[in-house]
Amino acid sequence: MFKNIDHIGIAVRDLDRSRDLFERLTGHRAEHTETVESEGVLTSFIRIGATKLELLQPMNESSPIQKFIDKRGEGIQQMAFEVEDIEAEMKRLESEGFILLNDKPKRGAGNTLVCFVHPKSANGILVELCQKL
Repeated sequence: MFKNIDHIGIAVRDLDRSRDLFERLTGHRAEHTETVESEGVLTSFIRIGATKLELLQPMNESSPIQKFIDKRGEGIQQMAFEVEDIEAEMKRLESEGFILLNDKPKRGAGNTLVCFVHPKSANGILVELCQKL
């Protein structure tokens, strides 16, 4: 069962410019910036209450975020939900007919395990499951 919305991922071309924009827009400062090599992104989180905005800048042309920006432009790229037990949630979602993009959880930003649900099985939205370690 999902616990809460952990974060909303926003694909951006320029992390510094976008971080400044969202800090001014929300009135909240970014908590930290991190490189996630496995996804080919630089990421920065801005907490607003219990939810965060995750700004995602591609590190190279083969990054999934670069492909997203090339296809759709900057904008909301994914919704992430915190779960207590990611492996149990993965099994539950598969039994409900959802298509997972990962066979097993992998390391994500912010000291988490993550797994993604294919947008084709979630009304066009890339859904991320995340479990805090």
